[in-house]
Amino acid sequence: MAVATPAATASVFSIDAALPFADALAAGILHRHGAAPETLADVLVLLPTRRAARALREAFLRQSGGKALLLPRLAPLGDVDEDELLLADPAAEAIDEAIPPALDGMERLGLLTQLVLQRARAQGAESWGVASPAQAAALAGELARLLDSLQIEDVDIGQLAGLVPERFARHWKLTLTFLEILSQAWPAILKERNAIDPAARRNALLRRQAALWQTAPPTHPVIAAGSTGSIPATRALLGTIATLPQGAVVLPGLDRRLSEAQWEVLDQPHPQYGLHELLAALGLTRAQVGDWPAPGIDGGPAARVAMWSLALRPAGDGEVPPPVAPEALVGMTRLEAPTPQAEALSIALLLRGALERKGRTAALVTADRDLARRVAAELRRWDLEVDDSAGTPLMDTPPAVLLRLIGEAVENDLAPVPLLALLQHPLCALGLARTELLDRARFVDRLILRGARPAGGIDGLRRAAAGFFDEADTLFGKAREETDDLLVRLEAALQPLTQSMAAEASVPELARALAASGEAFAATDQISGSALLWRGDAGEAAATMIAQLIDRGDAFGPVAGRQWPGLFAELAGAQVVRPRHGTHPRLSIWGPLEARLQRADLMVLGGLNEASWPPLVDTGPWLTRPMRKELGLPAPERRIGLAAHDFVQAACAPEVVLSRSERAEGAPTVKARWLARLDALLGHDPERPDTLPADLAAGRAWLDWADLLDRPERIEPARPPRPMPPLEARPRRLSVTAIETWRRDPYALYARQILRLRQLDPIDMDPTARDRGTLMHEVLDRFLNESGGRVDADSEAGLIALGRQVFARLLDRPAERAFWWPRFERVARWFVAVQLERQAEGILLAASEAQGSLVLKAGNSDFTVTAKADRIDRLADGALEIIDYKTGAGPSIDEVAAGYAPQLPLEALIARGQPGFAGTAGRTGRLSYWRLRGADAGGAIEDVLQANKLIEAMKEHARGEEDTAATLLRLTEQTLIARIRRYDDPATPYLSQPRPAFAGFGDYDHLARVQEWAAVDGDE
Repeated sequence: MAVATPAATASVFSIDAALPFADALAAGILHRHGAAPETLADVLVLLPTRRAARALREAFLRQSGGKALLLPRLAPLGDVDEDELLLADPAAEAIDEAIPPALDGMERLGLLTQLVLQRARAQGAESWGVASPAQAAALAGELARLLDSLQIEDVDIGQLAGLVPERFARHWKLTLTFLEILSQAWPAILKERNAIDPAARRNALLRRQAALWQTAPPTHPVIAAGSTGSIPATRALLGTIATLPQGAVVLPGLDRRLSEAQWEVLDQPHPQYGLHELLAALGLTRAQVGDWPAPGIDGGPAARVAMWSLALRPAGDGEVPPPVAPEALVGMTRLEAPTPQAEALSIALLLRGALERKGRTAALVTADRDLARRVAAELRRWDLEVDDSAGTPLMDTPPAVLLRLIGEAVENDLAPVPLLALLQHPLCALGLARTELLDRARFVDRLILRGARPAGGIDGLRRAAAGFFDEADTLFGKAREETDDLLVRLEAALQPLTQSMAAEASVPELARALAASGEAFAATDQISGSALLWRGDAGEAAATMIAQLIDRGDAFGPVAGRQWPGLFAELAGAQVVRPRHGTHPRLSIWGPLEARLQRADLMVLGGLNEASWPPLVDTGPWLTRPMRKELGLPAPERRIGLAAHDFVQAACAPEVVLSRSERAEGAPTVKARWLARLDALLGHDPERPDTLPADLAAGRAWLDWADLLDRPERIEPARPPRPMPPLEARPRRLSVTAIETWRRDPYALYARQILRLRQLDPIDMDPTARDRGTLMHEVLDRFLNESGGRVDADSEAGLIALGRQVFARLLDRPAERAFWWPRFERVARWFVAVQLERQAEGILLAASEAQGSLVLKAGNSDFTVTAKADRIDRLADGALEIIDYKTGAGPSIDEVAAGYAPQLPLEALIARGQPGFAGTAGRTGRLSYWRLRGADAGGAIEDVLQANKLIEAMKEHARGEEDTAATLLRLTEQTLIARIRRYDDPATPYLSQPRPAFAGFGDYDHLARVQEWAAVDGDE
């Protein structure tokens, strides 16, 4: 519909950006139509959004001083429907036929998803990266947005077929073929269902209303306020309203300060571009736009509006701007924080400070949703709850997260990570008191789910639990009953979804099953799951989405059960939950759209960085700039112009803070172009802080206060711990490996043996070097025991077969099969070859995995040393060779010589006594590390007693005719006895890493706060 409005009959007004739009609009309506209550009630006010309608209601309340008032009828143009625009007038039927209903949003998305899957399969799913319904739904959502943009701009989708691929880059041909979904398949689907798209229906309703009012003008006043006419159908309706006998169009912030030359060359990123296009469509000049009467409304300084007009004027006009009036900067502050967290905390302080003045309101306006969440979180430190009115993705709310975790738990066969995330979710109770469920979940976490993943779903969990309790003592009797009960509840709650996800199913069936499981998980011992899961704004939004999936989900077609959680997460992520009512009466967090017609006493404009506010210029995944131009779509820069208009409206408030962070995620940010233009106008050099005007520089104080807020008054540097437990708590029995820990890091021994602290294994951890080493020891021990230490030419195959059996729990992982198993095969080949050589030399196996102990008469009482030797061989001369298998990096000879690796010498001391290792006793002839790392030849033997470094070190301490072995064993025994006696003194502390060079990294370093005093050095 062409818009041709004779200027002489048009009623178009503007509210200056210095004034609060909603209050000025309400004051003007009361001034024009408020003489009698019934007259005011007859007025119809059309606003851009429902949020704007709510803001206007609140403005009328302020204008009436809180008194009861009959309000005008308020209707949003963005969500127009027939009831709100009163299209039920019988005269409307004479204009055109009934408008078909809009296709339901969920059904529309489902149908587009099916079409995407079909087209992707036809063209090759790999070409489009579409391997699941979730990925197809994401693409379908992009298609729906493209469809909406085409229909908003009145572009016939049939024009997509007219785009000539030869004129564009070659890879775009695939895209245009894919867009045949919209140009060919989609119109047929709409015709079959006798429906149209929501944007097309809104356009039709707006045009129908315009035609109706042109034919039969209403007898009541009609005011369209706050719209810039960016949608052609809205523009047409505004043109009709402007010519009605009692019609009026009220524009937000028309800039009358630009010269005519500047006005005529406005480009799309300029904040006035939208109004320029609207006035051109209405056939009006700025001089023909009147000022909306707003008696009694005070606004910001006019100089502020003039300053922004100058700062953002079109470039290259050749005019020298006049100096900025000082009053333009009064009440305006700049806040440039080093990090997003510092920005959020400073803004929270600003909002909190606003509450110190009675009745004062404050609002954060930002397009950065992460900043909004940070500020809301920081405000909670003062027990201030403020919702982000721009909304939160449904997928980030507790009810949807619970439903997603339930699906992921089933999808991953109750793998530990998703299972624990589910059990720890705040809405999960499984029919128990929440505290009781958490106690049981923590027990299952610590004792069953740590380490390697239990295989087999719920049955695997039962086997893992049974395995633990069978080895545990009777003290766990009650815990066993509670764990069994928890697994029964878990299985029952998951059963509906488990059955539905077992095979292909319809989306309605899967949605019903997910809702049933969700209610079972949310139920407590006092309240039903339905009462807890679906409550509040987020719960109602989740329930609405589930209802839509049940009613309209058939449009998605059948879905493989394992793909359902991903599809649900994608669909929930596209939904937005907006609070119906703010949680704080004087503080608000708004998005730019929500703030468009609202104003608080203090306006904080946050996140003013490029790609945030203004938004990133993006053409979308489907069309290039030339394609958009050929179709008649606006350039992406138009979004920047709309964002700029919202920014200027808010920045002209009497008191405003302009905030940004200089870095984000460790990278420098680029300030919003509006701030850069302001700096240029003011002559501010960012490299010289002293060039920033004093009013703007006041924001630095808030950054300083934010920095001080969490800084302690005094920082006491950590000191190395010096625990001195009583003698009765100090151990009198240690293994040789614990004695090595005692030597290297006494604090680690204290934490493990005295405090009895144990490091928990990671959840669902991959096999570690320790796991591989443990299994390697098991394989070699079983092989030697089964063969009696005798090998032949066929033994290699037997050892490999045994290894495959023992390593079966690891070989189901591709990485283990690819990297570790070939190493084991090389170890097996080397091991058998070495055994054959040793047999030929007369070396025989004496013991494998042999247990032994030694009692020392030292200190206040006997001290027992225990050990389990990996292997002991009897040499041809009758001496013993004590062997330690090392699958990783073992100790160096320097560490053995210095006494920091005493394991082999201590085992030699045990073997020298009676009964030694399981009846194996005698002198030691060799102390050997067998390094079984699987590299090159497969293994290597290192005889410690033959190492030159050790021989030279022992010569310095030898007595008489002592050989290297005798000297090493004597020194080891003396050192251990001296240590025992020393730690029998209650004043001897268990120091942490007294010799850092020999300590390495331990499990208890964080407990000892090593990194805080790492410079401390010294002996124990």
